[in-house]
Amino acid sequence: MSERFDRYEKGMTVRRRILGDAHVDRAEAAKTPLDEPFQQLITEGAWGNVWASDGISDRERSMLTLALLAALGNFDEIPMHIRATARTGASKEDVLEVFQHVAIYAGVPRANHALKLAKATYAEMETTPE
Repeated sequence: MSERFDRYEKGMTVRRRILGDAHVDRAEAAKTPLDEPFQQLITEGAWGNVWASDGISDRERSMLTLALLAALGNFDEIPMHIRATARTGASKEDVLEVFQHVAIYAGVPRANHALKLAKATYAEMETTPE
């Protein structure tokens, strides 16, 4: 078995553990020939390398990811990663701490918008669990 295949399989395992089967199944079903290479790239790189590392915990990685997404203004991914906190162990209090840190180091408007998205996502999670 090739190293690349192993990294892809490991990435899918980690991706499913963090995001849940339903999310990954929807993403896989929506995959087209146009974005298939991109999906392979993120599965191998993000999930098979970075998220699969034992260097820090899933909770810490989740918090770092949310901070980076908010700080860089990549808001589309925040709801997905808020939902993932149910699996990573990052609490609502952790997420608040993350966005407070973002406010000081990257700007209040970005942190405010990220917190707004987190509140809406948590509310949705309470009414429609996956």
